[in-house]
Amino acid sequence: MDNDRLTQLESLLRAGSIIQRKAALDELAQCPADLAVPILQRLSTAPDFVSRRFAVKGLGGHHTPASLQILTDLLEREPDDNVLAEIANSLFEFGQASIPLLQKLFERNRHWLTRQTIISILMEANRDEVLLAMIREALQDQAQTVRETAILALGRLLKGDFHDDSLAMLADLATAPYWRDRWRAATALSLSSHPRAKQILAKLQQDDNHYVVAAALEAKLSE
Repeated sequence: MDNDRLTQLESLLRAGSIIQRKAALDELAQCPADLAVPILQRLSTAPDFVSRRFAVKGLGGHHTPASLQILTDLLEREPDDNVLAEIANSLFEFGQASIPLLQKLFERNRHWLTRQTIISILMEANRDEVLLAMIREALQDQAQTVRETAILALGRLLKGDFHDDSLAMLADLATAPYWRDRWRAATALSLSSHPRAKQILAKLQQDDNHYVVAAALEAKLSE
């Protein structure tokens, strides 16, 4: 690709419509990393968060040490949580090397979008011990969406070495005062065939809230 086209792509990424930016990013993804990464690095310092979000998304498609370092550096200075959530997604493209970085981001960042994104990512990471630690912290979060994501993530752990820990936590959540916690617990429990899980679900079928009852009944129907 010649320099003129690269310049055009950078201009589109900075000031084009959303459709044009997506197309430019797709084209840049096909370029060699030594041509694409410098453009994305410059874009990652743009004044508008949309440009920065496209930049970090693009960096996740070029698995080079330079891309990983840029994303790592951005964790320390990016002020927008939409962009931080996208950085988390891009970092995960680098595999296990990203896990400590995501852990640190989760621990220090309290925004619901960033935390919810990281929990969802870790559900696919095969690092159940890390996910369980995050879930324990997320269940204390003030944001209901974060807590619900954590409860649903317990369903993922019911299929692994932390089944007993997860089942015990879900048993407590099944008696939580807020109905949404019980509702999500019912959904998560549907992923276990353990007799204790079935016993808890049977109780939830008699819950005062109809959403909880529906989730518990749906779990029974899917057996």
